[in-house]
Amino acid sequence: MLVGAHLSVSSGYPATVEYAIEAGCECMQVFGKSPRQWKGKALDPEAAAGFVQSRKQAGLGPLFTHTAYLINLATDAEPIRSRSIEALADEMGRGRLLGAAGVVLHIGHDPHEDSPAAAVRVASGIVAAFEACGCSHPDTKLLLENTATRGFGSGMDDFAAVFTALPLEVRELVGVCFDTCHGFAAGIELGSSAAWETLLDDIERACGPGSLGLIHANDCKFEFGSHRDRHEWIGKGFLKDEAFEAMLCVDRLESVCAVTEMPGDIPDKDVVNIAKLKELREECSR
Repeated sequence: MLVGAHLSVSSGYPATVEYAIEAGCECMQVFGKSPRQWKGKALDPEAAAGFVQSRKQAGLGPLFTHTAYLINLATDAEPIRSRSIEALADEMGRGRLLGAAGVVLHIGHDPHEDSPAAAVRVASGIVAAFEACGCSHPDTKLLLENTATRGFGSGMDDFAAVFTALPLEVRELVGVCFDTCHGFAAGIELGSSAAWETLLDDIERACGPGSLGLIHANDCKFEFGSHRDRHEWIGKGFLKDEAFEAMLCVDRLESVCAVTEMPGDIPDKDVVNIAKLKELREECSR
């Protein structure tokens, strides 16, 4: 399993690659644009191509982009829904231009507490976004991220409903990003290899074989089942080292990347947590 972190691109793509190497990243996640705006300045194709090439030359593994927090495909409220579809289409185009293996999208908040209907709205929104961007490309998947909160998006039944509602040709372009903090806070056991095997079985039953495209490896500041989304450094929260060592030792996860999304100061928050994951990974071979 390759490990990395969510990195800022505010200083430019060349500086991001340099920082990734210094921090010990083997893969990385970035925002395709500002996460708190519906629209952003268009990417410079030449700069994006240079970013792809410099990552390759540096020997870095896959890149993932994360969409804006404003997007909510689970709602039926206008104009939020229309703007969400438009924004997702733009984010998918950005991800493809940057050579991303996946574009991570929060599955969305259901204002009506009607999960089956919300799943259909999410699926139809995904289809509309793919049609709008014309970027249905197998090398850049859309990855739906689980939530820590109660209700829609915290369990695999909701993901199964979304995937069932997707046309087959679109379903093949969509996968899952599993956040360990969110899962633990939602009441998903992660403390052993057996627990991870069960989770992988659940994901595959819900979304299909090979659908897990990325793990957000974050410890949780609050207790199991708290439904509180607060990330903590690896081993410093309630998940503890054992959950991450178990994750890193599962053979079925060998080809899946894990990135951290940590609070704290740069570069410590990235250097320390990446080094911790690598240390736990080494334990698997002992």
